[in-house]
Parts: sequence; C-alpha cells; structure tokens
Amino acid sequence: MLAKEAIVMHEATELALSPQAVIVRDALIASGLETPMVENKLSNEEKRVRIQAAMKDIMQTLGLDLRDDSLQDTPRRIAKMYVNEIFSGLDYRSFPKITQIENKMAIEEPVQVTDISLTSTCEHHFVTIDGTASVAYIPKHTVIGLSKINRLVSFFAQRPQVQERLTQQVMVALQALTGSKDVAVSINATHYCVKARGVRDTSSYTRTSSLGGVFKTDNQLKREFFRV
Repeated sequence: MLAKEAIVMHEATELALSPQAVIVRDALIASGLETPMVENKLSNEEKRVRIQAAMKDIMQTLGLDLRDDSLQDTPRRIAKMYVNEIFSGLDYRSFPKITQIENKMAIEEPVQVTDISLTSTCEHHFVTIDGTASVAYIPKHTVIGLSKINRLVSFFAQRPQVQERLTQQVMVALQALTGSKDVAVSINATHYCVKARGVRDTSSYTRTSSLGGVFKTDNQLKREFFRV
C-alpha cells in the first residue's frame, strides 16, 4: 500500500505542475544542475510550523527573550518568509507562466535583457546575495515574453544558491523552454557572507557567466554580450 500511495502522490504532484515546469525541472536533472533537494511530502503549512519551532529554539539558544514584543513573532515571520518568499523557488508549483509566441518576425539576432534585479540567498550561510543579471538568447521557432525572462531569473534566485549554479540554471531553463542552444547569462552580485562576516569586504562583487551555442563559439557575439 505504501508503494502505491507514493506513486499516487508523485502523480498528483506531476499533475499540479505546468508542462513548462516539468520541462525545465527535467532538463536541470539531466544536466546535473538541479538544486540538491529531496521530496519530504510536507505541505507549506507543515513546513512553516516546523521552521517556526526550529527558529524559536535557535533564538532561545542565543539567549533572546521571546517574551519581548519585538521578538515574540520573529519565528513565525521567518517561517513565512522562508516558505512563501525567499525559498519559494524550491517548489515547482510556483514556476512562472512563460508566454511564448511563434517567431513570425524571423528574428535571428540576439534578444537581450540587462540589469535584471536579483536577490538570492547563499546556501552556505543563509545570508543575502544581491545583484543583477543579463540574459540574451537568439530565438528559433518561438519568442519568449520579455518579462518572463525576469521571472525566470527570480524563480531560481528564490532558493538557497551558489551563484555559479544559479547562472547555469537560468541558461539551461531558457534553452529548454525556447529550443535554442544560443543562450548567454551573466550575473554580477555582492555576497553578504563576504560583506557582513568573515573577511568583511564591502566593495567586491562576483561575476559569473554561462554561455551556450554561438555565444560560446562566436567571439564577436561574446564580446558584444559582455560589453552591453
């Protein structure tokens, strides 16, 4: 019975995902770029309850007085923030709707969106990563809605991340959705695990890039992407 129930739960989860979410998830798994995570079958409410209890224990261990009116609701706030907001990208049910239209215009040149605001969380210390992303692709049969590129970046940023993986996830996701290998992604970000702790360097930033198709082989196209 347990095996059958697990199959039913898996099928129910699959039905809850959009076809685009399944395409992207499967592409990341196949490329070894999926975020390390396991299905624990917990509902969002169950996750919030557990995180709230855990945060209460952490704060009490630090010696904070949870009877104080400024602190008493902090565990609940953090639980809600983790599940509903900054880690919502762990749930493919919240994958953004990606609008695509037929490439009737026969676009053969790069479409680039620059300075996309990005806020993520370092998976090593659970502190903020703050920066911008630039994304370019050369359409094949379809053209993706411009704002959907921003939403794609935001979805993968809303996870515990390392910047290198985040950059590659956006590239592979866009390749899978558009059917075009010609995708380029660059991210410049400040890591608060560097800025607020450890070396406490307040001026440095990290740049990562992931290039596919002609962006990898055409030096002029590559230079133009990074110049913009």
